Amino acid sequence: MQAHCALAKGIYAITPDGRDFGYVLSVCEGLLAEGLSALQYRNKSSQPVSVRRQHLRLLKDACEQSGTPLIVNDDLALATEFDCGLHLGAQDGDITAARQRLRVNAVLGASCYDQPSLALRAVADGASYVAHGAFYRSRTKPSAAVAGMDLLAAKLPPGVAKVAIGGIQPCHVSTLVSAGADLVAVIDGLFGAPDPVVALRSYRTAFFSSIGPLSL
Repeated sequence: MQAHCALAKGIYAITPDGRDFGYVLSVCEGLLAEGLSALQYRNKSSQPVSVRRQHLRLLKDACEQSGTPLIVNDDLALATEFDCGLHLGAQDGDITAARQRLRVNAVLGASCYDQPSLALRAVADGASYVAHGAFYRSRTKPSAAVAGMDLLAAKLPPGVAKVAIGGIQPCHVSTLVSAGADLVAVIDGLFGAPDPVVALRSYRTAFFSSIGPLSL
């Protein structure tokens, strides 16, 4: 199955659980103005769907103003309702079924952890990107298995991106990009920073200085 909608290289922000949404939205607006390659709405709490719809409506407005892809975590119904991208964990839905329901060029990502076989399967089923991690100790998932850098060297079809995730700080970015990461996903390093916009500048500087002007 053909891959769809390549993401631009750069920083991929993911919203945190357990934070006041007013704060999350304010941070997202600042990050989007500074420059993100993608923003994922991740909400693992038990909030009703009406609340998550309200969140998505506000985030989609902000993403549309900056031209940034918005991706919903693990909720195909909301992704189709809001015409957004979708990210699925290994136990959270079928990539093939999601690809059939999403808009043809919608972003569709898959968590592949430390397992190259999951990445190959996701790509065959229509994923736009595969996410590997955790590469470093993660506050979001402290028990996650450690992923090897060799996962980022895998040869994937044109248009399929490799996303690195898990405990990533700006000092790690150069190593990940050199290993083959197309995007670096960050949660706590941005939303837990004293100044998220300043933190994003550090991530962006590290990323784009690593890939060089010919790769932009």
